[in-house]
Amino acid sequence: MLLRTIEKFLRHNGMAPTTFGRASTRDPRLVFDMRSGREPGERVKRRVEHFMNTYRRKVR
Repeated sequence: MLLRTIEKFLRHNGMAPTTFGRASTRDPRLVFDMRSGREPGERVKRRVEHFMNTYRRKVR
């Protein structure tokens, strides 16, 4: 579910997966690892969700 949300976010904002990972969690491999089956913990999930919500507000 989170990966699907991230993928939509990337497409909508034209952002590269490595850029997203670095900006949200300081992990450029985050999206690639999730695509390979990595399940992030609650703390990482909160950081990712916070980044996406904050980024949307800044863009608008």
